[in-house]
Amino acid sequence: MKPSRMLFLGSAVVAALAIPAFLNTSLAAPPAPPNTPPAATAQPACKTFGAGKCCDPNVTMHLAKEAIFAACGESDATFLGEAASKETCKFHFKVEGENSENTYVQVYVPVVKEVPQTPTDPFMSYKKVGKVWMTDKAKSPKAAPILANSTGMWLPGKGFFVSVAASTKVCTKNEAVTLSKSIK
Repeated sequence: MKPSRMLFLGSAVVAALAIPAFLNTSLAAPPAPPNTPPAATAQPACKTFGAGKCCDPNVTMHLAKEAIFAACGESDATFLGEAASKETCKFHFKVEGENSENTYVQVYVPVVKEVPQTPTDPFMSYKKVGKVWMTDKAKSPKAAPILANSTGMWLPGKGFFVSVAASTKVCTKNEAVTLSKSIK
């Protein structure tokens, strides 16, 4: 190879390496001016209850807060916030004379390998209402108070099921039937 071609080739390689470095420095954002306050802390995208955190959209897509408002006669005025835990979202509501820890609608959506076609609850029997299974009778005297204070709803899916427990102080039995139509 001729020395002039080697020089040209060498110059092309140096230029190819230098151009990206030049562009990175010339297009970089200027430094922040001195005494600039730090960026505001991001606010949660939801109203949380207590020390709770926002619920996972993979859980709330099966039963939205707005569906609870519509079926159970609740609103932003009575909504205290949501609290998330693993595969669960609890929507808490203000009910006159009641402890807010006990006035909620809870949605539980676990991922499971095999989903039974009917609920397998040792304490309650269920009846099918539309596409959802709803608690019907307590199987023991000890389970009777649970049934009196909440309505259970259950819907099988593919690789998961949706279980909803609605306090009767928030959502009456008749309202729970309406709410069951919104479970997906």
